[in-house]
Amino acid sequence: MVSDLAPEVGPSRLNWRSTAGGGHLLAPPVSAFLAGWPSAGLVSVAEIDPELADTAAFCEFYGVPAEASANCVVVTGKRAGEVKYAACMVLATDRADVNGAVRRLLDVRKASFAPMSEAVELTGMEYGGITPIGLPAGWPVLVSAEVAAAGPVVIGSGLRRSKLLLDGALLGDLPGAEVVAELSQR
Repeated sequence: MVSDLAPEVGPSRLNWRSTAGGGHLLAPPVSAFLAGWPSAGLVSVAEIDPELADTAAFCEFYGVPAEASANCVVVTGKRAGEVKYAACMVLATDRADVNGAVRRLLDVRKASFAPMSEAVELTGMEYGGITPIGLPAGWPVLVSAEVAAAGPVVIGSGLRRSKLLLDGALLGDLPGAEVVAELSQR
């Protein structure tokens, strides 16, 4: 179980438990996806103060190193009238190369962060808690090579009141996922 990895991500202010018993801590699309994902047993959830969901505040209060925390950003772009979306996973120490790597991978003229209301509506998740687990079918999940190689990482749960813990390499196993070597910028 991933909760065995909890000591690797910081002091034990977080009570990690199986996602199977933590449904109230998961956004509905996340819970639905985990119910059918063979790797779900390798994912743990912990309740947090929703006021501390933003990465910097979370890492500081809970003692989780930024290099053990990964952010999910929803990016959008358009080509020939077709709107495309993708989720990008980068370490909290980095930022996604939206107008370089992401734009090329989406094959759009210009890529930008999706507006908050649009990201929330399309994902069925809370802003500040969006995760690549349980995204709409067909969305690419672009995982930076740094996240995939990080070992245990803390990510969103779809809600601001909890976080997930899993090995970053598992994110490359999500539907539509691709590990991208040059996705991150420092």
